Amino acid sequence: MQLIAMHGWAGDAQGWEPFHSAWSARGWTWQCGERGYGRQAPKPVAWQSGQGLKLVIAHSLGPHLLPASVLAQSDAVVLLASFGAFLPGGASGRRLRSAVAAMASQLAGPEASTMLQTFMEHAAAPQPPSLLPPGIAAAPIAASGRQRLAEDLNLLAATAGLPPGFPLQARVLIVEGGEDQIVSPQSRHQLRNLLPAADNLVLAGVGHCLLSPALVPTVCGWIEGLA
Repeated sequence: MQLIAMHGWAGDAQGWEPFHSAWSARGWTWQCGERGYGRQAPKPVAWQSGQGLKLVIAHSLGPHLLPASVLAQSDAVVLLASFGAFLPGGASGRRLRSAVAAMASQLAGPEASTMLQTFMEHAAAPQPPSLLPPGIAAAPIAASGRQRLAEDLNLLAATAGLPPGFPLQARVLIVEGGEDQIVSPQSRHQLRNLLPAADNLVLAGVGHCLLSPALVPTVCGWIEGLA
């Protein structure tokens, strides 16, 4: 088993720490991509040579942050709190587009850290943000990090479906937070329509960050079932 994990917008590789012991206990080879928004340096990912199942696990925007070549070679994909097009149609989409534009403007100013902390509070809700790892907002964001955040915020707003290279023949698990305040119900529904053969799981009572003790054992159990 080879496993590549990718965080979403405003996240970092620390977000995968709850999975580390479970992956290691199963003897899986794993690596976590890193965009380098905060203190950690950017880290690209690529499949290692050799046999074995290749699996991608990605949160939110994460699938769109991976190279198309990595996705195309995947045998299975786990999508955590992800979406097809992030901005839905209609009035709700227009409101969300305005919110994204405001966030982009704040990234360039002194309120960037406060905006990111607020975003993470909404992403964690209804659970408290204290359950999250420190994250990128725990320290001042460098100019390079702000630039990557701005670029990826534009990418988020431009998403229109599955990311380039997505392997339509792969086994897919879609995991949603029943109380997700970041991804709209329309965008979640679109993803399910784009992947009609996927397995679907809704974690009741949790938000975009999927802060549930059931997440790790459930996802790892699904992966084990692939064999």
